[in-house]
Amino acid sequence: MANKQSEKKQPRVLVFSTPTCTYCNMAKKYFRQKGIRFRNIDVSKDQSAARDIQRRSGQTGVPVIDIGGRIIVGFDKPEINRLLGLH
Repeated sequence: MANKQSEKKQPRVLVFSTPTCTYCNMAKKYFRQKGIRFRNIDVSKDQSAARDIQRRSGQTGVPVIDIGGRIIVGFDKPEINRLLGLH
C-alpha cells in the first residue's frame, strides 16, 4: 500500500493529431511503449479542438502535445521525457 502512495501521479497527456500525421503516430507509439496514458484528439474531426489548440500553441500543425498544461509543438522527445520524468 505504501508503494502506491510513493508513485508519482502521471500528469494528463493530450495528443492533438491527425490520422495521416507521421510524427503524431510516432508520438502515440512512443507513449504506448513507455506505458504513458494519453488521450488522442483528432483535430481533423474536432474543429473546436483544432481552434483551441491553435489559440494555445500559436500553431496550425500537429502534433501538439499537452502534458499537464505545458504545450509541446511537434514530437520533441527530450522535452516529453523531461516533463514526464522519463530517462
